Amino acid sequence: MARVTTGITSSHIPALGAALETGNWKNDYWAPVFRGYQPIKDWIARPENMPDVVVLVYNDHATAFDMNIIPTFAIGCAERFEPADEGWGPRPVPDVIGHPDLAWHMAQSLILDDFDMCIMNDMKVDHGCTVPLSMIFGEPEEWPCRIIPFPVNVVTYPPPSGRRCFNLGDSIKAAVESFPEDLNVHVWGTGGMSHQLQGPRAGLINKEFDLNFIDQLIKDPETLSKMPHIQYLRESGSEGIELVMWLIMRGALGEKVKDLYRFYHIPASNTALGALILQPEETAGEALEPRSVMSGHSLAA
Repeated sequence: MARVTTGITSSHIPALGAALETGNWKNDYWAPVFRGYQPIKDWIARPENMPDVVVLVYNDHATAFDMNIIPTFAIGCAERFEPADEGWGPRPVPDVIGHPDLAWHMAQSLILDDFDMCIMNDMKVDHGCTVPLSMIFGEPEEWPCRIIPFPVNVVTYPPPSGRRCFNLGDSIKAAVESFPEDLNVHVWGTGGMSHQLQGPRAGLINKEFDLNFIDQLIKDPETLSKMPHIQYLRESGSEGIELVMWLIMRGALGEKVKDLYRFYHIPASNTALGALILQPEETAGEALEPRSVMSGHSLAA
């Protein structure tokens, strides 16, 4: 059967894509970020770690969806998804190649499990989807695996609760495990960490909240899932609510996990950036060396 073997988290900051494409990833500002992702790139490049399919949980940034259509949860069931033009032309990255059989199976399973999924057979994917792929897979001519885009509304109020997202992850796990083909499936939760892009608190970063969130995500996601929206907004800024998508990933891994790698860096384009590799405890591989990397230009923020 198919199985969820790994959960990865990654920020999807659009400036990361721009830094990669312009060569600025080598400069003093961006190089520490890309060094922090290198262990993830090296790990996933090993044949035993490369997924067959990634279920990539992200939020659309008013490209595929706008105020006319706002699905809380959507799933891409098409064969192919082109990069979106977000105002300066599509990113120069490969098309996302889907896995329609698994995606349709997941859609049916999730709907019968009382999650009202919006099934997308025609959708362009923006930086929320493609930047994490670039940070982890680099700049290949084709992405090395199939990808099921899984957009979540964290842009327009009301977003789904952390509890709802955590439970959705558990249902994704069940859906994958009921698929008869032998597949290595990753679930990636993207977005975050603390940041606010507008208003009087623009530029907010809360290191203490972020690091506590990571610890609790690993050790006690059940309690973490009960955090109300207002606490995300107060502690991590208006865009920090993206962290509920990490709970979808965590819910797909089961009760106990082993953290193979952690990376946290501030600031990155005025936001806090986090990336993790987690695996179910019973099937986890060896932790990377160093297991935990925390860096930043202003760690006292």
